[in-house]
Amino acid sequence: MNALESTSTRPYLIRALYDWCTDNGLTPYVAVLVDDTVQVPREYVKNGEIVLNISFDATSSLKLGNDFIEFKARFAGTAREIMVPISRVIAIYARENGQGMAFPVPVAGGATDDPSKPSPLSSVPAAGSRGDEDANVVQLVTPEPSASNNGPEGEPPRPPSGPRPALKRVK
Repeated sequence: MNALESTSTRPYLIRALYDWCTDNGLTPYVAVLVDDTVQVPREYVKNGEIVLNISFDATSSLKLGNDFIEFKARFAGTAREIMVPISRVIAIYARENGQGMAFPVPVAGGATDDPSKPSPLSSVPAAGSRGDEDANVVQLVTPEPSASNNGPEGEPPRPPSGPRPALKRVK
């Protein structure tokens, strides 16, 4: 089996980070890009996204499956059934410290709509790239590339020297 035939790593990474958050007493949140396939209270969707608390205390009947995240939660005192396709999850992180992972943003009708196809984390747009400051929960912070990092023509650029990339929580 080659990499293109294997299942997506996204649901496994989501479950691993959920377990890491709960094992360390942190609150796991997921950021979701909302479309017609996502079943969430639409009145809480901002800029086409919603952030959901998926902690044990905030949910009941939580199922972190390979295709969907399903649970029941209360919104303003009203019980709601939530169902999110794994491919629509764009980040999972701990509320307390912002540590977590961002995933490539699915593009409707594009090749990145298939979660089994790898895509670089840098494809997550930078904060404010859609004209608003609250568009993203996390972003990849990388050092500025310098002209000296480019190798001879036809070769890939050399990795930058200096600090390593880190995730930064954007409020």
